Amino acid sequence: MSQFFQVHPENPQPRLIRQAVEIVKAGGVIVYPTDSSYALGCLIGDKGAVERIRRLRRLDEKHNFTLVCRDLSEIGVFAKVDTAAFRLIRAHTPGPYTFILSATREVPRMLMHPKRRTIGLRVPDHPIALALLEQLGAPLMSTSLILPGEELPMSDPYEMRQILEHQVDLIIDGGHGGMAASTVINLAEGKPEVIRVGCGDPEPFLDEE
Repeated sequence: MSQFFQVHPENPQPRLIRQAVEIVKAGGVIVYPTDSSYALGCLIGDKGAVERIRRLRRLDEKHNFTLVCRDLSEIGVFAKVDTAAFRLIRAHTPGPYTFILSATREVPRMLMHPKRRTIGLRVPDHPIALALLEQLGAPLMSTSLILPGEELPMSDPYEMRQILEHQVDLIIDGGHGGMAASTVINLAEGKPEVIRVGCGDPEPFLDEE
């Protein structure tokens, strides 16, 4: 059975954040809140945890995971960011945007788009997510908590507990979650391209086209 932590959405309790990170480091799959919706997360490069998430969400090998990072400098470790892309990302980070960029060698191959060698990265504007990332000292490999057959992310932590208690190791209850995924912007080709409109305003990136 999974653990269930009630974490304050604005002032996360350090003790619970430390315990959550220990679960991640031990190979666990966690459910945690972001500024868009609740997400499934695990340690970068943990094959077993990735496979569990794939099974839970019934994802194929082509599904792109997102690296959820704590700041811009961490994005620079895992992605190739030119000056124009850096300015755009800096202006909208942290926030509900995922940026598709060319991956560096630091990214495990299983996370990359197999043909394009790209990776999605984001810095969430959410105290719980940022506290987890700071304590972990590495990105969380993540995907939105959308169950098979559903179009919208799960938003009620108690419903998550009922449905997922045997499939994940920890559910972090940070209050009711959002119902939209992040807005996805492709910056790998030079010009910004809006791939998916979510809860982040796409307008600044449409102007750039």
